[in-house]
This record gives sequence, structure tokens and C-alpha cells, in this order.
Amino acid sequence: MSATGLKTGTTPTRTRPTYSSPAPRGGGFSGRERERERGRGQLRRFLADERGAVTAEYALVIMAAVAFAGLLIVIMRSEEVRAMLLSLVQNALGSAG
Repeated sequence: MSATGLKTGTTPTRTRPTYSSPAPRGGGFSGRERERERGRGQLRRFLADERGAVTAEYALVIMAAVAFAGLLIVIMRSEEVRAMLLSLVQNALGSAG
């Protein structure tokens, strides 16, 4: 056997692609079936369309950032947090100098 996995002296066989026969005129559907298929195609295209998806994602991220900023503002206004931050800064300045 060679590196390609074939026996030495053999050639690989090639096959031709098969094509289906063209649909009969009118698509082979009755009027009602054709309308249903057309509707399915439109629905498929509508669901596959991603225009505006990135904009919606940006809007969600911005809303989350605004909510987080609001939470930080509420936390920073409390006296306990102010006192803790003030003592942290004073300790840092006291140990540096």
C-alpha cells in the first residue's frame, strides 16, 4: 500500500456528479401548494435576515452598563462606603509618606 491508502498500481475511480431532472413547468405544485412554498421561502429569508441584530446587541449592552452605573451611584452615596474609601485612601497616603 502507498501513502494514499491505495494498492500500488491502482488509480482512484472518479465519479460524475448526479443532477436531478428539472422540475416540470409550474414547479410541480398546485396553486395552493405553490403559495405555501412561496410563503415558507419568505419566512426562511425573514428568519435568516440578521440586519439590525448587532444594533440590538449594542442596545442591550448599553442598558446593562447604565444599570451598573446606577448601582454604583447608589452604593457610592452610602456613608459606610464613603468612610471605607476615605480610610483606604488615608492609609495609602500615610504609608507612602
